[in-house]
Amino acid sequence: MPTRTYEIITRPGVDPVNVPGRPPLPALEHRTETVCGLAVERYAAIPLRDGTTIYADIYRPGPAAEDLPVLVAWGPYGKHRTGRIWPEAEVEDSWISELTGFESPDPLYWCSHGYAVAYVDPRGLWYSEGNYPHNGPQEGEDVYDAIEWLAARPWCSGAVGMLGVSYLAGIQYLAASMQPPSLKAISPWECFSDWYREFCYHGGIPETGFQPRVSANGSYSLYRTEDTYANVQAHPLMHDYYRDKLVDLEAIQVPAYVVASWSDHGLHTRGTLEAFARMGSARKWLEVHGQKKWRHFYAPESVERQRAFFDHFLLGRDTELLQWPPVRVEVRDRPGVFHHRNDLPWPADPALHTRLHLDAGAGTLAVGRPGQAASATFDPRTSQFDAGYVFTEDTTVVGPMKLRLWLQIEAGSDADVFVAVRKIDAAGQDIRFPINALYDNGPVALGWLRASHRALDAAASDELRPVHPHDREEPLAPGEPVPLEIEIWPSGTVFHAGETLVLTVLGRDLVPSDNPGHPRLLHEDLRNEGEWTLLSGGRYDSYLNIPREP
Repeated sequence: MPTRTYEIITRPGVDPVNVPGRPPLPALEHRTETVCGLAVERYAAIPLRDGTTIYADIYRPGPAAEDLPVLVAWGPYGKHRTGRIWPEAEVEDSWISELTGFESPDPLYWCSHGYAVAYVDPRGLWYSEGNYPHNGPQEGEDVYDAIEWLAARPWCSGAVGMLGVSYLAGIQYLAASMQPPSLKAISPWECFSDWYREFCYHGGIPETGFQPRVSANGSYSLYRTEDTYANVQAHPLMHDYYRDKLVDLEAIQVPAYVVASWSDHGLHTRGTLEAFARMGSARKWLEVHGQKKWRHFYAPESVERQRAFFDHFLLGRDTELLQWPPVRVEVRDRPGVFHHRNDLPWPADPALHTRLHLDAGAGTLAVGRPGQAASATFDPRTSQFDAGYVFTEDTTVVGPMKLRLWLQIEAGSDADVFVAVRKIDAAGQDIRFPINALYDNGPVALGWLRASHRALDAAASDELRPVHPHDREEPLAPGEPVPLEIEIWPSGTVFHAGETLVLTVLGRDLVPSDNPGHPRLLHEDLRNEGEWTLLSGGRYDSYLNIPREP
């Protein structure tokens, strides 16, 4: 592993035995028992290369079952945390068994189809030994060792796959990039791949709702654990702490069935699509949906697609996989109404875009550039600015968007700019979509930028996605307009003739938290003071670039 030039902040582990909201942690005792007709090996001890021992629960169809491929689910939530999730996730009771781990494949289903399933507690969490590192090279080595140990079990065929959501997806990027010989296929369902831009700071604005929860999930230990939230707060600009978490996605060579969603803005959408685009795998498939992620992962038709993929690569069977298109995209119309497209490439071609020019005074977007300068002044903390474009023909918009916006602040030295793209139907109804796994009030797409982070990486940027290095801050001066280029995360939506695309600009989250007990993305550490003025026309070339079909 490379030598670090900085210290990672750690903390003493929190008692893992009695965690509020979790089932009690079973005693550390290696045993095999029969549960729901399956042979379950509890606390199988996995030795790592440095002598540390971590523990797994391994599910098999029966004690005599042999020649089994194994699916690995590796996450921080505790291999003993099984059963149902929040009702708002809309996962129907009949879809999963009581043995199903959080964001994990259901052992009862997979064992009935000739697989073993291993739930692994990472280094330093629950009863696993050592100090917990949140991703990075150490966890990469650990998952490599666990895969090879499982592949060598006498009941295993030697073929290992990985399947799961979020953390259980991101660990697949890391594992596959390490190229363990026995890892034959992966299916990551939705996880960020850029810690700074997708998980910790959105456009340089700190995320303050989900991160503390993630950090707490990595605290239950008999040892010390990385204090994720403290490290993130200590590094508000791009830093080696984040660079060392980056995965060499181009090194991934195994077959991959990657699933992303338009609905996980602020967490997984951008990173999953980026991971697919950059993977070196010669055989890879992408599916993008717009539903609640846990519902989609466990829906019976989704599970059958998962099995078609793994049956092909782990069991050597001819399956429907052979007829799959490389990219399958859901284009949303309104909640529950969508159609699939198999003819759209990913990533979207940045040369294929339509430029909609802003008229700030009129509150409109138009293909033609306005001749005269105009402005709009408002308080972003309490109100918002809207500008609309009415489509004259049915138009499919699939991909990221770029907003170039001239902004003048009236007070302070910075501005935290929040952007949303919304759909208004011909009757004037604001169409909202599923967002962040549990909610139904999301717009088409979201974007963010802390204005002092406006510097661009010109080589990495294009007409649909500006890229900011986030390595320095350039304060604003009141009364002096500056141009901002704001990345709006990818989406897939059809706008019918007579429907309106609305660009919304404000200085706070558009989608408020309505249930503090549930996971939710928030941005509460903001720098906005006073009014903003948006400028357009003349020398102020404010516009929105939207993708168009090939």
